[in-house]
Amino acid sequence: MAVPKRKMSRSNTRHRRSAWKATAPTLVKTEENGRTVYSLPHRARVVEDSQGNALFLEYKGRKVADV
Repeated sequence: MAVPKRKMSRSNTRHRRSAWKATAPTLVKTEENGRTVYSLPHRARVVEDSQGNALFLEYKGRKVADV
């Protein structure tokens, strides 16, 4: 078990914690059925029909799995 040998000051603790920042995900903009859709790159995406029902998963234009 790692146990600190000395007490860390309040300012050092807060400085260390402030280094952890959330980053916004990089999104890819695509057009589907006349609407703009943003998705994560290199991920399979769900293809939906006009009512919004999930049909299958697609990756790089190919069907990879049924939903």
